[in-house]
Amino acid sequence: MEIRRSVLVPYSAEAMFDLIEQAECYPSFLPWCTAAEIIERSDDCVAARLEFSYARLRFTMHTRNPKRRPEWLQVRLVEGPFRHFHGDWRLVPLADQGCRVAFDLAYQFSEGVVDQVASAALGRIFGSVMEAFVKRAEATLTPLVATGQAAGAPPTPLPG
Repeated sequence: MEIRRSVLVPYSAEAMFDLIEQAECYPSFLPWCTAAEIIERSDDCVAARLEFSYARLRFTMHTRNPKRRPEWLQVRLVEGPFRHFHGDWRLVPLADQGCRVAFDLAYQFSEGVVDQVASAALGRIFGSVMEAFVKRAEATLTPLVATGQAAGAPPTPLPG
């Protein structure tokens, strides 16, 4: 399964990167993330243990994520119910207009772990990640002054 999302937002790449990198805050705005713990954080990596619950689907995963603020953060699975799990956040500053945020995710559950209903739930969870981060940014970040977009205006989705 692959998911690709991209959006233009009126916030700095640094502010959006920090929002994405702070996994310990995920339970407060990702309704399906029930717990998050930072295991390690340095200038070039953050590792976290996350618990998810959505409908009948419940799982825990441990990730170790290389990063370069404010340009990118890679989500790499250490332990969890996936055979394959690679996520990539990319942020591109757009001068004083905000930034472009792209999220690509490719994953595959281990054999026999989930049925079709749980698989569909997982698609909804991961498919709504970008929207949840944009809503969190709208609630907590200050738009850049010269955005050409009114504060609180919805971000501009990009194809893909």
